[in-house]
Amino acid sequence: MKVFKYIAILIWRIWFYGWVIGTVIVIFPVLIIITSKESWYPYFYKIAHAWGKTLLFVMGFKADIVSVEEELEANKSYMFSANHTSMIDVFLMLAIIKNPLVFVGKAELRRIPFLGLIFKRSSILVNRSNAESRKAVYGEAQRKLNSGLSICIFPEGLVPGDESVVLSEFKNGAFALAIDHQIPIVPMTFYDCKKRFSYTFFSGTPGKLRVKFHKHIQTKGLEMKDKNTIKKQMFDTIHAELINDAKN
Repeated sequence: MKVFKYIAILIWRIWFYGWVIGTVIVIFPVLIIITSKESWYPYFYKIAHAWGKTLLFVMGFKADIVSVEEELEANKSYMFSANHTSMIDVFLMLAIIKNPLVFVGKAELRRIPFLGLIFKRSSILVNRSNAESRKAVYGEAQRKLNSGLSICIFPEGLVPGDESVVLSEFKNGAFALAIDHQIPIVPMTFYDCKKRFSYTFFSGTPGKLRVKFHKHIQTKGLEMKDKNTIKKQMFDTIHAELINDAKN
């Protein structure tokens, strides 16, 4: 029976990669055009939003918003941040957030064929080992925010590989950016992404992907000296949520 299970998972995984790469190739010319001007980004995001929702559907996933402690405003900029558990996280974020957002990600993403060029044009890529690159993120973020966009950062900066690690230590970037630009942080808990679609190849199942939107962390009036305080506040909120969920 295990053989049939592994064959089914193999087909399911191949379907995922094939669908992602295939759809990008098909609409690649459109993506190149629509990412050629920053003012067109909201139109690009509508495509990305639909892409995220469609991918969840074809993979048998269903986004389930279990709780919203504070509503989002349609035309307001935010810093969206969630625990990073799986490669499906980005698609889930795209599917559930209607406010056009820009991801901040690793510079290495630009090396991915086809997708890398789109990431370069539509995201803020940073080389964490380069001080100039890290500094440039602030200017890039300000331009995006001035256009009415939001920012998304997964503050762990990596996907925890150890199953025993509930939540990895947060990096400072998301909190420094939010304070620097005085935008609210929206903490989010992704409960199920790791067990549904982790980096362990022969694993995962279709099903619900539960999400909780926590109360926003306000940064107006805060200074850089406060970043560790709000970082700990967000870490403790998400960590406690994951621990409580694991007990139930």
